Amino acid sequence: MRRIYRHGVHSLRAKLTAASVGLLALGIVVATAVSLMGMRHYLLDQVDTELTRLRDSLGSSRLTLSQIDSLSALSVVSDRFSPRGGDAPPAPDSVFTAVDGRGTALTLFGVEPTEAQRGLADAVRDPDALAAADGPSDVTVHGVPYRATATRLSDGTYILLATSTEALHNGIAKALRLDLAVGTLLLALLACLTLFSVRRRMRPLEDMVETSSAIAEGDLTRRVPSSQHPAHEVEQLRLALNSMLHQVETAYRTRERSAAQLRRFVADASHELRTPLSAIRGYLQLYDQGMLVEPEERRRAWDRMNGEVDRMGRLVDELLMLARLDQRPELRLRTVDVSRLVRESAQDLRAQQPGRPVTVEADGAVLLRADESGLRQVLGNLVGNVRTHTPAGVPVRLGVGRVDGVVRLWVEDEGPGLAAEDAARVFDRFFRAGGGAGSGLGLAIVQGVVGAHGGEVSVRTAPGEGLGVTVTLPTRPKTCA
Repeated sequence: MRRIYRHGVHSLRAKLTAASVGLLALGIVVATAVSLMGMRHYLLDQVDTELTRLRDSLGSSRLTLSQIDSLSALSVVSDRFSPRGGDAPPAPDSVFTAVDGRGTALTLFGVEPTEAQRGLADAVRDPDALAAADGPSDVTVHGVPYRATATRLSDGTYILLATSTEALHNGIAKALRLDLAVGTLLLALLACLTLFSVRRRMRPLEDMVETSSAIAEGDLTRRVPSSQHPAHEVEQLRLALNSMLHQVETAYRTRERSAAQLRRFVADASHELRTPLSAIRGYLQLYDQGMLVEPEERRRAWDRMNGEVDRMGRLVDELLMLARLDQRPELRLRTVDVSRLVRESAQDLRAQQPGRPVTVEADGAVLLRADESGLRQVLGNLVGNVRTHTPAGVPVRLGVGRVDGVVRLWVEDEGPGLAAEDAARVFDRFFRAGGGAGSGLGLAIVQGVVGAHGGEVSVRTAPGEGLGVTVTLPTRPKTCA
């Protein structure tokens, strides 16, 4: 069942969304500020250019206020700045007035100063400083922003020119509100798209978390599934994680199997050693209690104890050999004629069981770089296995040959064979099919020696069809120190 994960404000998804929205918000603020400042500068520059042109025209005329009043010499500005008729107010976005040196508004064109003209005169506290300035300045007339400039006439009076910038500021404010509205909409849209995109892109990471949690709970078979449209980096991470999980599972299974084998090995070794020790202890107790009176009884007890000691010694030797094989010993490699070893093993078997038919397929020399003592141990265990577990009249075939660049030697008999479940455990230590004779370590030693040479051992058997063991060895084994 898929888990449901809670994503708070401190989650990676929330942080990525907040970062994206924050960057866009910063970009919108910067872009809006730059565009509005540019627009304001452009519009104010147009107003200042017009005011400066009119001021320069009046300043270069060298007229007095009386001349202007009598001659109506301000026709250059009359359309824009002069009153329309006797009591007509000036244009709503422009104010034109004359002031004396103290800044008092004067009568012009026979019309008393209007409220706007008086307000402009009051707003300009120092007309001389305004006339000396390079460009227009900001003033406020009855709460309305203006751009104002001044020029000094020949008689010492001053002409004040002002243009309202209220419409300009209102336009900028409307543009600001529009930009904020559009920006807010874009931020909301980006937040939704980012949440959806991050959720989709982070689905593989959530699968990895879910898989890791399942593995932590004991399900070692879980793997991270592949998403439909994975990013290249996420797919690489998924493959690497699955590979690591496979190795972890393999190592865990191997450790569990090794631990189980070790426990079984210790139990079997203890059982095998306890049997001869119990027999020896029993005879020693009989001797100590004086129950072995007759010489024949003593000799029989002595022979039995020697036999048990020999059995225990062989068992200990085999255990030591397996322990050395587990430690990957360095092999004493030399060129060995495997055919000669096979023929010698066949001769030993004929000497021990003269009535057993033995067939040898080892013509010519088959040379191999190997540990000769190890190969003798392999052949000795295979032949001993046949001698111990098959009747004395069962035919045996021994052979060796070179096939496809490897050396194969085999030992086959026509004995009772093994069942499938017994054949699967034939290389287990202390395993004896049907509880037969022997220590159950012979084939385990064969597999260990062959494995040290870098080879393989296979078994072919079935009930009533005998047992065939085939050893495959490379011509140049890889050894480990």
